[in-house]
Order: sequence, then C-alpha cells, then structure tokens
Amino acid sequence: MFIKTFKLKKNTLLPAVIAVTAAIIAAVILLVGKGKKADIYTLKSEADRQAFISQMGWDTDKEYTECKVVLIPEEWNDVYKKYNELQKEQGFDLSKYKGKTVEIYTYPVHNYKGFEDSGDVFINLYICDGVLVGGDVCCTRLDGFMQGLKKSE
Repeated sequence: MFIKTFKLKKNTLLPAVIAVTAAIIAAVILLVGKGKKADIYTLKSEADRQAFISQMGWDTDKEYTECKVVLIPEEWNDVYKKYNELQKEQGFDLSKYKGKTVEIYTYPVHNYKGFEDSGDVFINLYICDGVLVGGDVCCTRLDGFMQGLKKSE
C-alpha cells in the first residue's frame, strides 16, 4: 500500500479555500441560470410582427386593430404578478421593464380552435424599443382564457 501525504502552509491554505469556494459559487450560478429564456425577436415593422404571429401558428388580420402605449408600473399588484408568471413560462420577464413604456399591438385571431372567426380571441404583443418583451393570446368572453403566444396543438 502506498500513501502520499503533503503539508499545506497557512499562507497557501487560504487561497486554496477561496479558489474552491469561488468554483462552487460559479457552478451554482450556472446551474440556476439555466431557466427558460425567450428567443430575441426584433419586431420593428408590421411585416416583422406578421411573420412572428404566423410562426406562432396564428392567422390574423394583416394589420393590428389596436396599438396602445402603456407604462409598466414600478409597483405590481397581484394581477401583474400573475400575468408575469405567464410571461416567465414563455421565457419573458416583464419585471425588467418596470417603469418603462411598451407598445401593445393587438390582432384578432381567426384560427383558435372552437372560436374560429368569433371576434373574441386576440393576440397581444408587448414591444419595447422594437423588441418583443412579452405577450398573450386571450379570449374576451366572460368565461374567457389567457395563454402564451405559441399555438398549442
């Protein structure tokens, strides 16, 4: 049997402990940071928005029906917090845009199963400085719904 020993001096022990600790912290940060992230979509024109909507599987009018500019508030109530959970599921996070203005482009959806051409289903695209930062597909009926941007099969 062969045993090898070595002796560490006090002045070399501290840097070794710091290096190991830094490596562990870096590994944890990398593992935690692997959450879902949205692709970056630059939607500066109507053609860009139409291409994106089509890519998500939706059939809409060739032009938005409404565009409004809104301020994402600094302080959120439960509604904003819940809405942001939907955004996080898609890889977006509206908390990065607190205090900023976004444009919301709204289009009627014509091919939502069970609601074809009902006029009750819409897609909303949240755009800040030409970049998609969130959105949803929703039904405005009393018993309506809200989901992410991608059409589910």
